[in-house]
Amino acid sequence: MSEHPHAPSPRRRALLRLLFLATFASAWLAACGGASATSRVSVGAGADVSPTTTTAGDGGASPSPSPPKLSVTQLAGARVIYSYAGLQAPASLLAQIRAGEVGGVIFFGSNISSLSQIHGVIAKLQTAAKASPARLPLLLMTDQEGGEVRRLPGAPALSEKQIGEQRDATAAAAQAGTGAGHLLASVGMNVNLAPVLDVYRTAGDFDDQFQRSYSSDPATVARLGSSFVEAQQRTGVAATVKHFPGLGAATASQNTDVRPVTLNVPLSQLRSIDELPFRSAIAAGTKLVMTSWAVYPALDRARPAGLSSKVIEGELRGRLGFDGVTITDSIDAGALSGYGSLGNRAVLAANAGADLILCSQPGSGVQGISVVQALAHAISTGTVSRSATQASVARILALRADP
Repeated sequence: MSEHPHAPSPRRRALLRLLFLATFASAWLAACGGASATSRVSVGAGADVSPTTTTAGDGGASPSPSPPKLSVTQLAGARVIYSYAGLQAPASLLAQIRAGEVGGVIFFGSNISSLSQIHGVIAKLQTAAKASPARLPLLLMTDQEGGEVRRLPGAPALSEKQIGEQRDATAAAAQAGTGAGHLLASVGMNVNLAPVLDVYRTAGDFDDQFQRSYSSDPATVARLGSSFVEAQQRTGVAATVKHFPGLGAATASQNTDVRPVTLNVPLSQLRSIDELPFRSAIAAGTKLVMTSWAVYPALDRARPAGLSSKVIEGELRGRLGFDGVTITDSIDAGALSGYGSLGNRAVLAANAGADLILCSQPGSGVQGISVVQALAHAISTGTVSRSATQASVARILALRADP
């Protein structure tokens, strides 16, 4: 998918998207009986936009979708990203999609044998989504960072570290973003869980050992990450910057997939080094932010970032002004071993401000089902705020309508 030569400018596109979200969220919450969500979304004065339209592929306009009325289980399901084992999506997952109980699917190398094969699978998933109450495309995603971390054969060939070492690194980052976007769009995916914006500290540490960081210089990471984000999103594939507020200080053995990790980074350093690239990416319009599972005592001594409202609502949304979609890292991570069942972890994440819960253990789908059930029960009993859920789902459905 390529950008139309007469498409609106990035600034106009951003204004149109904000207005779409405001209009969609307001109508959605009204339909659900919740409070207005427009108080957190504003459009700059003088914008030449219509409150009833959103950008179409030819630069024209099309009507905003009417918000669907969803059951509690459907509200919960809209917040969950599923995974599955093997090369074909199971019939049970397709049935859940048609029932409106799935927000999206993540794909791994074990799900992909060729570009044509995964394109066929995705066509089936989106056909099922058209039969769901929301009638919107699913969020279909993978990790196409570049270098060693690629699920699809193809671009970007260079790792982030290799990009950072290029003579014209900014152009190389943009080329990587364009390449990743075109590749994902060609098979029907609409979200890339990239780029990594961690600022690595020492050679061979957690990020550097797999060349997943552009640089040890935060300004360089900010510039290259924003270049990747802007270029990729021009192809119609949403970018996800990760792992907020940054894993750059993690040593080689501090892997949140495996065990709990605490990063004792002073607040001044956390904000001037680790968060700097995220601030730039937010200004560049990144659609999603993925949070880290590390604990940052400077922000919250008690909980990992992805379970902390101080980090998500306070630091990310409040201080940095991010109003897009937040997504957890894998909910089955070893870093969360002390937080009970997957369902309990999901409830804690939702209450902290996570919009999407990532269930990324390729299995039978039981992981996703248990998370949906736990969230639905928590919403029904008031453990998770219904109005906050409606606001999250409004953001998610707006992204599904316009990735």
